[in-house]
Amino acid sequence: MRNLFRSKLAIASAMLLLIFATGVIGYRFISEYTWIDAIYMTVITVTTVGFGEVQPMTEVDKLFTSALILSSIVLVGYAVTVITEYLLSKNNLGNIREKRALKKIHKMKNHVIVCGYGRNGKQAAEKLKDYKQPFVIIEKDHDVVEHFAEEDLLFIEGNANEDDVLIEAGIEKASTLICALPSDADNLFIVLSARQINPDLKIISRATEETSYRKMKLAGADNVILPDKIGGDHMASLVVVPDLIEFLDNLSISGDDDSINVEQVSFEQVCPSNEERTIQELDVRNKTGCSVIGYKSPEGEYIVNPEPSLSIKKGSKLILIGRPNQIEKLKNFYGV
Repeated sequence: MRNLFRSKLAIASAMLLLIFATGVIGYRFISEYTWIDAIYMTVITVTTVGFGEVQPMTEVDKLFTSALILSSIVLVGYAVTVITEYLLSKNNLGNIREKRALKKIHKMKNHVIVCGYGRNGKQAAEKLKDYKQPFVIIEKDHDVVEHFAEEDLLFIEGNANEDDVLIEAGIEKASTLICALPSDADNLFIVLSARQINPDLKIISRATEETSYRKMKLAGADNVILPDKIGGDHMASLVVVPDLIEFLDNLSISGDDDSINVEQVSFEQVCPSNEERTIQELDVRNKTGCSVIGYKSPEGEYIVNPEPSLSIKKGSKLILIGRPNQIEKLKNFYGV
């Protein structure tokens, strides 16, 4: 739609330039006016303001002026219409897009809210998009919202520090909140507000300073990520255990089915009858080719490389590893 308006605007501008150039050249060489007089005559003729002629007009001059007036009425009228339509549409497109976004958001449940569309927010959104996880982005920078508006993303333009904006993004029905703003103070305030509005919400926050970690946790964040610390640890690990880190880097957990190597399945997926069974009884390896490398208990405790005799409890999760084709078989078998 926007490209259509721009193309029509370019055509209208070209028409105005053409009619103006025709008038100036015509009066200069047909009526033998000076360049200044030719420009003046063109302006008063095209705009039909009705001022007097510079000098008495011959029959040829009158015919040329009549043709210029008739042409300008059509072309200038069209140009004014297109320009007015473009200016009005430029203002209305944002309102239409916002109304459509709000309509979709009001229907969403168990979605993710991403606060801030900077570097970390954009990475989080791309990952959620890979997994086809519904999400809403809160961004206060109007230019950012306009720039990415054509990418089929749901934006709420506003400050995530404000409760009304969080509610507008559907925080009361959301499952997760990601605070990805560059300021620790802003993220801390959002965590406090969000936890009060929705006590069951899972909150993941970014932090720049290590001193902010404890504050975020006390405020109600379930997970606090320190991007700089993670990056430094990763670089140091490439020195100490380079082969291991490179191997782990090659394990993909993205939403691309052609490269994914790690997946998690819930108790309800592996035990649809709700009957607790051991890892050995599940026999996931023979059924799918994937190996169980981790177990998360209902209390949130993680067990690496669990024993085959471990009983899978309700509310727990299994973490499995395998080649892409094995992960695909796992998804098909358990409906992941």
